[in-house]
Formats: sequence, C-alpha cells, structure tokens
Amino acid sequence: MRRGSVACPFCPRRFCRTRPAAAQYLRHVRSHGIGRDSEPEEAAATNSEAGRAAAVEQVASRNESAMKPCADGGRAVTNSAQGLQKPFQCDTCQKKFSRRSYLNAHISVVHRKAKPHKCKRCGKSFSAKHDLHVHSRSHTGERPFECKVCGKRFSDSSSLTTHSRQHTGEKPFECKVCGKRFSDSSSLTTHSRLHTGEKSFECKVCGKRFSVSSSLTTHSRLHTGEKPFECKVCGKRFSVSSSLTTHSRQHTGEKPFECKVCGKRFSVSSHLTRHSRLHTGEKPFECKVCGKRFSVSSSLTTHSRQHTGEKPFECKVCGKRFSDSSNLTTHSRLHTGEKPFECKVCGKRFSDSSHLTGHLRQHTGEKPFECKVCSKRFSVSSHLTRHSRLHTGEKPFECKVCGKRFSDSSHLTRHSRLHTRKAI
Repeated sequence: MRRGSVACPFCPRRFCRTRPAAAQYLRHVRSHGIGRDSEPEEAAATNSEAGRAAAVEQVASRNESAMKPCADGGRAVTNSAQGLQKPFQCDTCQKKFSRRSYLNAHISVVHRKAKPHKCKRCGKSFSAKHDLHVHSRSHTGERPFECKVCGKRFSDSSSLTTHSRQHTGEKPFECKVCGKRFSDSSSLTTHSRLHTGEKSFECKVCGKRFSVSSSLTTHSRLHTGEKPFECKVCGKRFSVSSSLTTHSRQHTGEKPFECKVCGKRFSVSSHLTRHSRLHTGEKPFECKVCGKRFSVSSSLTTHSRQHTGEKPFECKVCGKRFSDSSNLTTHSRLHTGEKPFECKVCGKRFSDSSHLTGHLRQHTGEKPFECKVCSKRFSVSSHLTRHSRLHTGEKPFECKVCGKRFSDSSHLTRHSRLHTRKAI
C-alpha cells in the first residue's frame, strides 16, 4: 500500500492524502451507497453498518492530519493534528470535524436514519442542517454557484460540478453491466435499476413503486396537490422544479437545446429528443395490441386508449370526454372563445398551435408530409394520415348505431346526424 495514499473501503480506487483529496475521498465513499455488499481494503468489517462507519471516520481522522500537498511521487507530508480546529459539529451526537465534508460523511453513515432538521415550508426532513440550508434555496430561488462557461447558476456546488461535465464531456461513472457511462453517480444508480428491476420506493397512498426516491416525491404531490415551486413572473405554481425551469423559458425566450441537423432550437431537452426522431425516423414505442410504433411515449399512451376506449379527461362545461389532455384543452377554448395563437403574417388567430402551424404553410407553401405510395405531399400530418387510408382501405371510425365504418372521423360525424334526424 502506498504510504501517501488511502484506499476506498468499497473499491480499489485510491486517493492522495491531501485536504482537497480528503473531501473527494469522502464524497466517493458516499457514492457507493449504504448497505451495498463490498470487499474493503482498509476495514475488516465494512460489510456491517458499524464497520462502514468506522471505515469512514477512520479515514476522516487520518486525513485531518494529512493536509500538505503530495510530494515524491505521491508520498504525503504529514502535519500534527494537535491543535487542529474542528468547527463543524454533528447536531445529533456533538462529534466535531475539521471539514464539512467529513461531517456530512459521518452523518450519512452513522445517523442516516435520523432526520431532525425539517423544512418549515414543505415539511421535508434532513439529517444535516447544511442539507436543509441547500434545500431551502429551492424555495427562495437563490443560486450562488455560477458556471464559468455559460453563466448558468445553481443552488449547490455539486449540481454545478455535474453541470460542468456537459461542457467537458466527462463521464466518470460507468455501469458494470453494460458499460454505459454517466456524468453523475445518481444517474448511474438510477440506470442500474433497469438491470436489477429494483423499485424500492413505494407510495403509501396507492402502492405504486418507483426506482428513484425523487420520482416518488413528485408522484406523491398528485395525491396532496402540493405545488411548492412558484414562478416569480406570473405566480403560476408547479409540483416539480424542472417544470418551473421549463415554464420560466416562456418568459425569457431561452431555447438552449439545438438540433445538430437543422439548427432548430428548443426550450426543453425532451422536445429536442423527440424532434431528432423526425430526422432519424426512430420510433421506439410499440403498441402491444396492433404493433403501431411511435416516436414519443405519450403518443403511444394516447393511442392505446383507442383500444381500451378510456377517456379520462372530462370537460367541466359540457361533460364531453377526451382520451388526452391536449384535446380537452383545445376543446375548452370552444367554450371560452380563446384563440391564443396568432399568425404573424396575416393576423389570423387560432385556438390550437397545430392549426397555426398548418396555416403558416399556406403562406410558405411548405408541404413536408409525403405519401410513401403515390408521393402526394401535404402541409399537415393529419391530412396525410387521412389520405393514406385511401391506399390501405382502413376505416377505423365505426357508427355505434348501424355498424357502418368510415376512414375519417368527420364522415362518421356527418353520418351520425342521419340517425339523429330519423330519431326526431
């Protein structure tokens, strides 16, 4: 064993005995997670919680007397720990440490079940005061850590470190099963559960299980109705911080995600991912009933309701039900008369953004949707879908009265009125 280095109790990785490396060491130890089987090099009993605690605190103690830079190929010059200040005190057991990172490691191993520090605004509890302080920034909006490359700001230093890897391309965390690499340890932990199938976080209300605790927290707000994240501009509230971030870009006009193929920019990364599939033709989501494939999971969910007949979204005015929320939103504007989407060319307004998009192509002459059979082109995708049924003979719309089928929903609507008039 090198005299100037110390080994992780859970893996072969070694660290230099310096002040910066000591903090890095303890962060690394915590990344393994508590309760995971291990083969430590420096602790005889680290497969027990007491052993793990001893290993972490032994290293903290060692490193408190090893604060000078490494010299001579990795050897450490050791200072006496006598008289070393220890200003960071554990609130649970009053043990003191010279660095906050040592205190955090101590708390995560020794007192991981004790969470005495509770947020006054949302009730979330933490084992350390510092963690509560960092969490409180999610309510205040404070972001003291700034990226030197792009200027983006963060509420905690670890988020800045993880973000910085987007610029450097660094992905230090590797999956042992498939080799996929990640820029942060939590993403690797979440990914690993795809291989194990582990879903250890259960909703106490409905029993639904999750592989990530944050997913359970977000899900729980469906039951409580809690929306702790508020837009400072318009006051709209959100149950998830990422939704607030995305919403805020409506006010700022920021679109940080750019398509490498056509240069189109997006305010949300998932929209870029979805858009990219227009170029690649990828449709990874398949219907188990009819085999139809989709480029977006939400489109598959909506499509599946054609088979089940499920229409979970109800209009509060007229009681009409819909299979997806966007159709309900668009329908509601029939009652309110709202037309929020305006054509910049002629001033015409629309109740739905897709109608505006289709309308704009009348001005540009663009017809991006081409029939694979006869090469006829269309300005709106739904027109291509309807046209394609002339070739396939598909008639998905059935009259509930007489069983007659139609290739277009408008034809069914017109036909249904014949039955209505007869009934009168």
